[in-house]
Amino acid sequence: MTDALTAWRLPANTPEPMIDGRLDDAVWREAPVYDRFVQFLPEDKRPAQWRTTVQVVLTRDALVFGIQAFDPNPALIRAPLARRDQVRRDQDFVGVLIDALGQRRTAQYARVNAAGVIGDGLFTAEDDVEDPAPDFDLQAAVQHLPDGYSVELRWPLASLRYAGAGALPWRVMVTRSIPRDSNVINVSSPKLDKDALSFIAEMPVLEGLDGLAEEVRGRSFLSLRPELTLRSVQRRDESGVTTRERRSLLGAEIKWRPNADWVIDATLNPDFSQVEIDAPQLSGNTRFALSLPEKRPFFLESAELVGQTLPDETGENRTLPAFYTRAITDPDAGLRASWRGEGAEATLLSLRDAGGGLVLRPGAFGTASHAQPRQSLASFGRARQQWGDLGVAALASLRDWRDGRRTDVLGSDFVWRASEASLWRGHLLASRTTLGFDAQGQPQRIDAQSGHRGWLGWRYKDADWIAHVNAEEVSPRFANDNGFVSQSGVRRGMAWLIRRLGAHEVAGLPIYESEAQLQVRQTRTLADPLLGVPAGLVVEQHVQPGFWFATARSTGVWGHLGIDRQRAHAQGRLHDTPHLAIGLESMPGETWNFLNVDLTVGRLLDIEADRVGRGVQAQTESKWRLPLPGGRWLEFEQRLALVMVANPQGQQALIDRSARSLVVLHLSPRDLIRLIAQQGRYQRRAEPGLAAAQSRDTQFTALLQHRIGLTRVVSIGWMQARLSPGLQRSHEVFVKAALLL
Repeated sequence: MTDALTAWRLPANTPEPMIDGRLDDAVWREAPVYDRFVQFLPEDKRPAQWRTTVQVVLTRDALVFGIQAFDPNPALIRAPLARRDQVRRDQDFVGVLIDALGQRRTAQYARVNAAGVIGDGLFTAEDDVEDPAPDFDLQAAVQHLPDGYSVELRWPLASLRYAGAGALPWRVMVTRSIPRDSNVINVSSPKLDKDALSFIAEMPVLEGLDGLAEEVRGRSFLSLRPELTLRSVQRRDESGVTTRERRSLLGAEIKWRPNADWVIDATLNPDFSQVEIDAPQLSGNTRFALSLPEKRPFFLESAELVGQTLPDETGENRTLPAFYTRAITDPDAGLRASWRGEGAEATLLSLRDAGGGLVLRPGAFGTASHAQPRQSLASFGRARQQWGDLGVAALASLRDWRDGRRTDVLGSDFVWRASEASLWRGHLLASRTTLGFDAQGQPQRIDAQSGHRGWLGWRYKDADWIAHVNAEEVSPRFANDNGFVSQSGVRRGMAWLIRRLGAHEVAGLPIYESEAQLQVRQTRTLADPLLGVPAGLVVEQHVQPGFWFATARSTGVWGHLGIDRQRAHAQGRLHDTPHLAIGLESMPGETWNFLNVDLTVGRLLDIEADRVGRGVQAQTESKWRLPLPGGRWLEFEQRLALVMVANPQGQQALIDRSARSLVVLHLSPRDLIRLIAQQGRYQRRAEPGLAAAQSRDTQFTALLQHRIGLTRVVSIGWMQARLSPGLQRSHEVFVKAALLL
């Protein structure tokens, strides 16, 4: 056994281990064994109950991990077939996190469950969140044993993002999930505890890689991924006129890594029909646009260099104003270059977009959306320099709409780790646009309008306290057509204070963690003569004392009392909107493997009517997984959302509902059938001054997918949609083939 995780270099002319899950190759008798695992969840720094061993072999082209997970009762191991990136804590799995830059800022991760399903993505320390969207070319296999299971994971060096000369040592952490009553997570980092600012704060150095950066610095990697899509579309408009279209599309994605520092990506005629459609969003009683996660492969390369991350605990994503890839609707060609050096990194991309999406023009009380002009050029660049605990970046975001219409954004952002418990972040962006829209929503060239956006945030965490504090100002004419801007003309302050109460027991129920919370937020307007908005109006004010605790089966329960006030528009009054909110997230068991419930009851703001009424807002998500004969598995996922607000007479003034059902039948580890049905309905009752309104959208998709080896995929899909107004109908059938050369 070794005190540190150490990679064993494969001698020349020695065969690599076969990736079959069996640790019986000769190399595994030579590689050092590491087994110093400790528990991280539900209680940190406790000795691991069951033994886990890790070995690492460095070949010419890859890191190969051999992991053995011992289990005294292997019959209880949960090993379901699942979709990629659906490897979660309701399953037995082992995970590997690699920080090949050595800066403890980001880490690529991979998980392999006990059935051999892979989940991978990128972990960002600045937000302490993981993004499962990026996928890497990994190979993994699992072998079930009388005393547990073993995993072999081959991670090609070409899929790791590291710098060349002068780079810091690589850091690696191995994790293991044991989903029983307490849903244990063990880690190979004895120093990691829950007081750390992020999960990757204490990743140990992987020994045995001396000189690797120089060895691989000059190596070149090239991959070509051609795609062929055949598509047939039939549409019927409101007047009953039917149109048909058939076309074939040949596209390709090219990735070239000339050396350790550079990665070059190119895309031509990309087709994203195989990407799972977005879940429906409630929109009948909302004022501001909602951000959506990115799923398209080209945009996920080097995502951390762009600076785009997921929303934080408050639901805000402060990085989206810089670059929001979903603003690029239908790219037909694009080029991207990413560079990583010693303490510095940069990315530059440019895409020609065929359009078809939306341009957002926000105000203090709502987001206006307009149809994109066709054929634009979107460009973005960001360069970042690290000096110890301080990182500073400069960025440019440019959108050329042609005919003298363009939107340019320049700015800077920073991250400063003031201590192991304290982190500061911020950005300052300046915009200039000559793209406007007339009364009919048509694009036109306007005199240049300028604006700015500034944000400063502080995070703090120790054994007793957690704090999140943000201050933000967005001027009325700030615009970024490559970014996400849902609100402008406001100044906002937010503070979220959390007192950690530790572990205890209540009526025999184990409480692993508990917190008392207080969140305070206020948004006020800046003067905006163009929209007739005076300065100093309160748009929203929240005072929300609450609680959170974690118990068995990865169950978290939270709630707060909302002592809130909201204003619907500049001429409206400031309404009191008191409410009670409660929520629960749990992994109940092997079959019913996930449940999330979010419920708000009280006085809710009816935005269109500019009044408050008794109401309810609820969202729920449930997931089930069932084994079937012949080694098949069935996944079922149901999402429901509802908003109801009553009028003064006690009648339901508005009802907004959405539903999404997902069924996945895993015929084998390489074959699946995926069905998605979703519906959104909105109804408003007619009242004096308010006309009745209703809309109904439905979509259904079916996909049959077959994988040949690791990189070749063939898909056949069908989609039917009926969209308001007029319930326009469309049918689409496609066949798609993709392979990696």
